[in-house]
Amino acid sequence: MKHGAAVAVIDALGTVTGWSEGARRLTGRPAADVVGRPAAELLAEDIPDDTLAARAGSVALRHRDGHRVDLAVTACPVAGADGQSTGFVVTADPPDATLPADAFEQASMSMSVFDLQQRYLRVNDTACKVMGVPESALTGRFFPETVEETAYNQGFLRHLREVAETGRPVRYESFAGAPALNREHLWSIEMWPLRAASGELAGVAMAAFDNTEQYWARRRLALLNEATTAVGTTLDVVRTAEELIDILVPRYADFASVDLLDWVLGADEPPMMPDGVALHRIAHGSTHEGNPGAAVRIGETDLYPPGSPPARALREGHAMLSQAGEPEFVEWLEDRNARSPQGRPHRLDAHSLIAVPLRARGTTLGVAVCVRSAHPDAYACDDAVFAEELGSRAAVSIDNARRFARERTTALALQHSLLPRGLPGQAAVEVAHRYLPCGSLAGIGGDWFDVIPLSGGRVGLVVGDVVGHGIQSSATMGRLRTAVRTLADVDLPPDELLTHLDDLVTHLAAEDSGEEVAELGATCLYAVYDPVSRRLNLAAAGHPAPAVVLPGGTAESIPMSAGPPLGVGGLPFEATELELPAGSVVALYTDGLIEDRDRDLDGAADELRRALSAPASSLEALCDSVLKAVLPDQHSDDVALLLVRTRALGADRVATWDVPPDPAEVAAFRQAVGEQLATWGLDEAAFVTELVVSELVTNAIRYGEPPIQLRLIRDRALICEVSDASSTSPHLRRAHAYDEGGRGLLLVAQLTQRWGSRQTGRGKTIWAEQALPDI
Repeated sequence: MKHGAAVAVIDALGTVTGWSEGARRLTGRPAADVVGRPAAELLAEDIPDDTLAARAGSVALRHRDGHRVDLAVTACPVAGADGQSTGFVVTADPPDATLPADAFEQASMSMSVFDLQQRYLRVNDTACKVMGVPESALTGRFFPETVEETAYNQGFLRHLREVAETGRPVRYESFAGAPALNREHLWSIEMWPLRAASGELAGVAMAAFDNTEQYWARRRLALLNEATTAVGTTLDVVRTAEELIDILVPRYADFASVDLLDWVLGADEPPMMPDGVALHRIAHGSTHEGNPGAAVRIGETDLYPPGSPPARALREGHAMLSQAGEPEFVEWLEDRNARSPQGRPHRLDAHSLIAVPLRARGTTLGVAVCVRSAHPDAYACDDAVFAEELGSRAAVSIDNARRFARERTTALALQHSLLPRGLPGQAAVEVAHRYLPCGSLAGIGGDWFDVIPLSGGRVGLVVGDVVGHGIQSSATMGRLRTAVRTLADVDLPPDELLTHLDDLVTHLAAEDSGEEVAELGATCLYAVYDPVSRRLNLAAAGHPAPAVVLPGGTAESIPMSAGPPLGVGGLPFEATELELPAGSVVALYTDGLIEDRDRDLDGAADELRRALSAPASSLEALCDSVLKAVLPDQHSDDVALLLVRTRALGADRVATWDVPPDPAEVAAFRQAVGEQLATWGLDEAAFVTELVVSELVTNAIRYGEPPIQLRLIRDRALICEVSDASSTSPHLRRAHAYDEGGRGLLLVAQLTQRWGSRQTGRGKTIWAEQALPDI
């Protein structure tokens, strides 16, 4: 009796007297519901008349839930003690018994059976195809005799023996080849023991499922995930392309290249796409050291023909596949060989190519080309989908780097255009300066410095730093530098100038879309040096204090009270004044010189003072040595450094007279000025200077308050100053025909190079300058 058959025992009266487990499974009726009942109650239809005669046929039973069950039945008579039939034993095969019995042979996976000595007993058709031989060539043979001696096959044999010895199933994955396959496949292998009816081990069965497609899909997904973090780590176009090559070679291609359109590397706008595409090679890689198969060197321009896969990929906007033997592949290979004949041997095995456009934000940037030669598989549709996704991600990183480079270049150009290009020569000071833009991803900042000529031979020294980075910071820096020059031109003292500048920053912040003031804040230090008195007057708004090196001494920080940064508002600024001997060096700098997240601030300040104290042949050399000693290799912020060596105007270049408030004395002072000019060898300037002195002294006597003082300064220009105790400043106006006054300042303005007035602690000073070409 077949395993699982349904058996029913029916007596001569048609009553069920026995009911097997198989019958229960077929009809859903347990023995308790059937035994003792007429068999006819189980039927879904009448039994044909010839069924009992033939003792075999088809019978329709009714399942417990009501549905019909068709069975092939056989009735065997049961004889009693007298030899007469007392009933029948009815057997039925399961309904699926008519299906093909040998599922082993028809399995779509590779299946084999081995004895306990690892000899083939049976192999299905799929396994024969994998092995490349018929079953008769394997049956009875020892497994190692049918395969090469490789690590994979040794592992397979080891697992067979393990199952045969332990009787426990084994499941594992292995990436290996097979005699009839052109490349390695990923196999999911399961081995389990086979037992005889007695329970003893009789053999080992094996099933191997080919998971290669799933494996490559996982590999492509892993490459995409890796590219997410490995491509675009820097905002550098070339480095980003090199990172893409590192992802592609050797896992996806044997050779890969990245070519970009020329405008990506510097042009302002993308041009129209021409028929023949010229691209700039910025990166390539190969499984062969030195890239001997590359037809184009890094930095060279390559012109792809219109029908080539790279040109078509650029034009059509999607990946282009090409295989060996196809006309476009042959044409592309011939073009490469013609351009670089020495690389021909390394291209002989090339059999598949994929060209992927690099597109980001709707703009085509270039193309990536991947070639396979050692890889046995040609590129397929799945590879094209992967390549487009990877190319899209890489293109976004390249475009980000391009945009950053363009913004950095623009900000740097703006920064340089706003910084002083050449500081004018000053008699008061000798100047050296350095500006180093930020080298980090933060972008160009808003650091600036300036040297401003002031009246009386004085000079204004400025260094500042705008919060933030980028074009906005550079633009804000330009506005503040202009504001400082404007405020300095009216001769405001340092503390008052910073107060006005603080108001300006507050207004700018209020205008910029409601941003917080601190986001548009800045720090600034403004100092005024007078070569006549040798005094330095300075004030700071949240800025580091400068360092000073006295002649023969060491560098020290100037003790001063730094007010709040510009833009905070509401707090005063305090000025500091000190007298410096001639030859003193003052170092003004921005915080990028000494501040860094990885540096100790006090330690960096000490390094700066030591570097400033070291002997140097010139201020320029001192600038270089300071930067070399203090700055790290990679500084994270802009750096501005301004070194100033003070000079003094001696008594032989300055003449001073106290003027009594008597108009009759003006002629005497005109004569005294003429004599002084003669002493200086400036007789040619005497006529104009005497007229200027006459007008300024007369105005001071008439409209000012004593004490009145006249001073001549021989600097790069001849400076005439008249001071009085009145705070009322004169204004230039055009006098009418019948006015008795109002023409003096107009005359002074016409005779001199420039003129002006400044407030002092004791009143005001009116000054005028004359150019002296010979000095």
